[in-house]
Amino acid sequence: MANTKENHERGIHRCDCPSCRREDDRVLAHEHRAINRIVACSDERIRRLIVGFLAQQHGRGGIALLSRITGLDRNTIARGRRELYQADLALAGRVRRPGAGRKRVEVNSPEF
Repeated sequence: MANTKENHERGIHRCDCPSCRREDDRVLAHEHRAINRIVACSDERIRRLIVGFLAQQHGRGGIALLSRITGLDRNTIARGRRELYQADLALAGRVRRPGAGRKRVEVNSPEF
């Protein structure tokens, strides 16, 4: 899995919330580190779904909280929440929409 190698090279996000900065609140800081470890070894789609689910479970303010914990953009988390309720969730295993992502090298530089 190249994606997990890429995430480990990038590193695991460190939460900057006040609970994680304090030494006396170790339980919450441990939970935040666990969330970030799961997010770091997930592909894009699973990452959105996991964080969207956790934001949904938290309720009001969940998107802002999970954005602070994981470092993901608020729009990404909101998209993950929307995707949880879509009927095509178990669709063919695509991570990105057709046509999304980088162009192939052959298209950008035909001389190579």
